[in-house]
This record gives sequence, C-alpha cells and structure tokens, in this order.
Amino acid sequence: MSETTRNRSLDTHAGTAQADVEERLIENVLQSFEDCQDPRLKDVMQSLVKHLHAFILDVRLTEAEWNKAIEFLTAVGHITDDRRQEFILLSDVLGASMQTINVNNAAYKDATEATVFGPFFVDDAPEIPIGGDIAGGAPGEPCWVEGSVRDTEGNPVPGARIEVWEADEDGFYDVQYTDDRVSGRAHLFSDSNGNYSFWGLTPTPYPIPHDGPVGKMLESVGRSPMRASHLHFMVTAPGLRSLVTHIFVEDDELLKYDTVFGVKQSLIKDFQKQPHEMQTPDGRMLDGQTWSKARFDIVLAPGAVNGKV
Repeated sequence: MSETTRNRSLDTHAGTAQADVEERLIENVLQSFEDCQDPRLKDVMQSLVKHLHAFILDVRLTEAEWNKAIEFLTAVGHITDDRRQEFILLSDVLGASMQTINVNNAAYKDATEATVFGPFFVDDAPEIPIGGDIAGGAPGEPCWVEGSVRDTEGNPVPGARIEVWEADEDGFYDVQYTDDRVSGRAHLFSDSNGNYSFWGLTPTPYPIPHDGPVGKMLESVGRSPMRASHLHFMVTAPGLRSLVTHIFVEDDELLKYDTVFGVKQSLIKDFQKQPHEMQTPDGRMLDGQTWSKARFDIVLAPGAVNGKV
C-alpha cells in the first residue's frame, strides 16, 4: 500500500470514528427524554436537540464561538426587564416570531393576515369612544383611521375589542420614555354594524431598540434596525380567532427591508395625505395642520382549537 493510500485510509477511518462519536452523543441526548410523560414536550425537546446538534455539526461550531453565543444570550437576559423585552427583539430579527405566527394563523378564506406582536404592547390601555383619539398628546401628523370588523361570511362583528398602539413621529413608544406617559395607544369597540373609527398619528419609520446586544448583532452583520412605518392592531371577539396585525404605509421605502420581516402585501394600505383645508370626517379643527386618512377593513377567522383552523 502506498503512503498516499495509507493516509487516505487513516483519514477515512478517523472521519468515521469522529462521526460515530458525534452521532452517539445525539442518540444519548434524545434517549434522555424518553421518560418524559408529556408527549408534546417530549416531541418538542427531541426535535430541538436534533436541530441544535445539526446546526453545531453543520457549521463545525468552535468553542470560542459557543462561548461568544453564551455571552450574547446572557447580555440579552441582563438588558431585559418589565419595560424592555430583548428576547422578543431577538426572535423578531431572526424571523422566528413571524414564522411562529405563520404556523399558528393558517390562511382561512379572506381572513386578515397576522403579523408580529412586537415588544411594546401594554395591557389596560385607556378606552376611547368611536371617533376618539389614541394619540394622547404624542407628536405627529393626525391620521383618521376607519373600517369595519366582519367574519369570513361577511357578517358584521359588533362589540369587537380593537387595541391600537403606535410610535410617535420621533420613533418612540410611550413605554420608552421615563415619565410614565400613556400615549399612542388605546382600545375601542366596534359599533352595532361592526364599524369603527379613531384618530391616531400617521405612521413613520423608526428603529427597533438597537443600543443592546441585538442591535450590536445587526450592526456586525450589516443589517439595518429600521422598521417600516406601521400601526398595530389586536382584535378580539367571542367565537372568532384573535388577530394581531399591523397596517403599513404604501410607498414606504422600508417595506422590502423591514427588520422583523413583518410586512405582508395585504396589510399595505393607502394613507391618503389631506391638505390642511380639507374638512375632516368628524369636523375636527386641526388649526391648519395637514392630516391623513386610511381605511382598514378587518376580517376575523372562526375560532379554533390551538389557534389553528
């Protein structure tokens, strides 16, 4: 046997032995979950192990890289508190949030599509009447939003709870300020015909919080932290599937580059710019200020087990 042939044989043997070691570890870890009494938990954990180990083997992860990943996740945990959820940001920028939403909100007839929840929703936002104002003094161009809530059979949905929240023109949500203000958020209920309307602010683009580990990660890979202009909605009604979604501003240059991958074509709406002299739908006096208006008709899918239709 030549020296070259002998070396190839040794390399093949070493490679086979190494692969056996790696495969044996995976089998041992999978086996460790066999006594789990929760079938769903067992399936999830074993699938996680398979995919995690496949990733490690695919990129041949170094120990230095593993340590860096641990440091990164630790930093994500340290910056997370009751006002800032860095783990949601991480999930968002990796597309994991959107994929989970896709899995759990199967397409059904003409039901409105869902998108990311985001980290800035707050329970107990103030209630406003139909035609009320969610801005709460936040700076920005006034925007009149109107529409209807219906089911997939075309029936109006009266009394649907509509939660709405958005950033101000400076790109900040109220919870990002330190003065405990409540602005740019409220809830209201559709009327007996399923209709709703309110004043908000014309959405503007803004960056996700990028002063933490997620922002540093985006910078290191050459990605922008910017989100396309949008207005958040969460709509709930008895017997119908809850909807978490946004509407986006047509012609926004960031629609193709939304950093959390939240844009869907059906959610892009025309926010029509109105001159200051144009009368508002409710006769509001805007003191010479320009404003915009948009329509968003919401269609709710039927309720179903485990959030799926």
